[in-house]
Amino acid sequence: MPHPPCPKCQSEFTYQDQALLVCPECGNEWNPDEPDEQAFTVQDANGNTLAEGDTVTCIKDLKVKGSSQPIKIGTKARVRRIVEAKDHQLDCKVDGAGEIMITAKYVKKA
Repeated sequence: MPHPPCPKCQSEFTYQDQALLVCPECGNEWNPDEPDEQAFTVQDANGNTLAEGDTVTCIKDLKVKGSSQPIKIGTKARVRRIVEAKDHQLDCKVDGAGEIMITAKYVKKA
């Protein structure tokens, strides 16, 4: 029976060491029977937890790198993916602008 991938780095090379599973690439150790207490969550400007598939609205005009047109306040976007990064947590499909990474603190849940 194969072991689940590492929750931190998604490595497939995990192995079992007594009751724990171990990732040889990042050194992460976890118990597969316990729920993950350090699950990554992202909150919008109002403190609501965001999930993949949510629709969000921009709360301020956002400059887009490489474009002369900003994303205007009130523009809706669909969250495609949540990424654990310092600067941009949301991979969104924005109406009229396409695929853009947005910081969670500049949106609110619609």
